Amino acid sequence: MSAIRPVFYVSDGTGITAETIGHSLLTQFADTLFSTDRIPFVDSEERAREAADRIRAKGEEVGVRPVVVSSCVDPELTRLIGESGALVLDIFAPFVEPMERELGQQRKSQVGQAHGMVDFKTYHARINAMNYALTHDDGIAINYDDADLILVAVSRAGKTPTCVYLALHYGVRAANYPLTEEDLEHDRLPPRLRPYRSKLFALSIDPERLHQIREERRPNSRYAQLDTCKREVAAAESLFRAERIPVLSTTHKSIEEIASTVLTTLGIRRGMF
Repeated sequence: MSAIRPVFYVSDGTGITAETIGHSLLTQFADTLFSTDRIPFVDSEERAREAADRIRAKGEEVGVRPVVVSSCVDPELTRLIGESGALVLDIFAPFVEPMERELGQQRKSQVGQAHGMVDFKTYHARINAMNYALTHDDGIAINYDDADLILVAVSRAGKTPTCVYLALHYGVRAANYPLTEEDLEHDRLPPRLRPYRSKLFALSIDPERLHQIREERRPNSRYAQLDTCKREVAAAESLFRAERIPVLSTTHKSIEEIASTVLTTLGIRRGMF
């Protein structure tokens, strides 16, 4: 078997953009094994040289040329990183020249624009959405008048992480409601949810997967038993069908896929932060 190929996500900011794009790229090459590392805040020539030394050392250690996915906006920093001998993939390079021609202006290589706190109004909206998700988690608060959407599901089906993701990346005020055993005894929505039918989106999950998740949280409990999981999932899905609530199984879906499906289905259009 060939050596594991080292991949570095290098950025003058957090590295989120480089890592997101780089991860999507690596998934296209399933026959190769990769080890990944992120080097954020490479925002000076000194840090770029330090990053290059680190990347070069890793290549020499494993005997394979490293790959660098760079989101550094300053071409000089990208050039210095290239002195590592790695294959450097500048994620902006294919797009900058066409955009410059189209707009008739040169780009301004300002560090930290992608995830910096540039627009205070947008930033505070994002923070408020996060606070909303946390205070409306698992039915803690039951007034959903200000909610953009409400996720409904049995316990441990993925409601909370999806709400947090939607708040953090889209500024969406997402609440969630856990269906209890009492709720599942009826083929009707719980009374507190009925006024908000247009905001509802349901999540389901394979009972075996739910059993595994709950077993990690509460081992050997009735809550985690496979029979309990099967019964709750079946009752929840019956409720969703009866009430005609859109539903998605989270069993084999990433949080990004879940969030995108929820927003598209409910017609919520928000740009990603």
